[in-house]
Amino acid sequence: MSVNIDDEAPTFAPSLLVPNVQEMVKKNYLHVPKRYMRNQEEMEKVNYMPHLSCEIPIIDLSLLSNGNMEELLKLDIACKEWGFFQIVNHGVERELMQRMMEVADEFFKLPIEEKDKYAMPSNDIQGYGHAYVVSEEQTLDWSDALILIINPVRYRKLQFWPKFPEGFKEIIEAYSSEVKRAGTELLSSLSVIMELEKHTLVELHKEVLQALRVNYYPPCNTPEQVLGLSPHSDTSTITLLMQNDDVPGLELRHKGNWIPVTPIPDALVVNIGDIIEIWSNGKYKSVEHRAVTNKNKRRTSHASFLFPRDDVEVEPFDHMIDAQNPKMYKNVRYGDYLRQSMKRKMEGKTHTDVARIIKERVIEAQQI
Repeated sequence: MSVNIDDEAPTFAPSLLVPNVQEMVKKNYLHVPKRYMRNQEEMEKVNYMPHLSCEIPIIDLSLLSNGNMEELLKLDIACKEWGFFQIVNHGVERELMQRMMEVADEFFKLPIEEKDKYAMPSNDIQGYGHAYVVSEEQTLDWSDALILIINPVRYRKLQFWPKFPEGFKEIIEAYSSEVKRAGTELLSSLSVIMELEKHTLVELHKEVLQALRVNYYPPCNTPEQVLGLSPHSDTSTITLLMQNDDVPGLELRHKGNWIPVTPIPDALVVNIGDIIEIWSNGKYKSVEHRAVTNKNKRRTSHASFLFPRDDVEVEPFDHMIDAQNPKMYKNVRYGDYLRQSMKRKMEGKTHTDVARIIKERVIEAQQI
């Protein structure tokens, strides 16, 4: 089913109702329910490599957008080797970023009775609550979230947009507009390094789907036993994240190790989503990442996702396929891929199997 201009706001995926973590912490900070606890194997602390954080690429978006060859080469290496990078000089004003963080913090300070007015419905992901909860046995994440569709405007469900604090809606719109601009500039540069016409990826996002997820991670008495967000890769084209300058928590998987993404003041963290991996035939990888908690401080992060339309057909570009690089992914309709992924719990990159050509066929292609 394709989406046209007359369609109502779509739904995405159901999620089971689970407790509010922030309220649990308020009532009893010392108690961590078993359903949130993970064993040492799941936490993978043995693979923790904080010293590699300084190697995560930093890219100047102003240089990149002007076609600077050195910066384009840095972007190519970042996408091939890391799947993550931080952008500076992106043009999003510091005051706007700060105000976005402040109003989000004010929202999470509201009484639960007020926040529950915007509770996520059982059949969708817009609103306040938890997404990706698909079974009663599932280990839960130590976080709450506010998820909103920003663009296209007709997809907004304004009943889930908080009326308090005052001006929250206007600040979300202003911030999201600037992030969308920065994201569109990145799509143009990604087109260039993928040897496409500069506007190819922007054209494939002519009516971009943009979502905002504000994550709230309360402190935890046993942070070594819980995860704020389970390991996963993003189903987006790209994701742009604003995180607290003073509270780290985001970690990415690099060569089997977990590496913290140390916050840089005023920078945005960017990661490549599954769709760039598919379009590039695996040259650029969407990378697993997770969020950890700490004992003393709450943390918030603001993830902006840019997606294609539901009816865009996604598969590797022809020039990304040759005898040495056989086709790794089949053609998928993006809306189908997105919803099938959302109906599963976050579990690494297992959801990408929906688009992946079975290994045996890849091996056969390499032998021809």
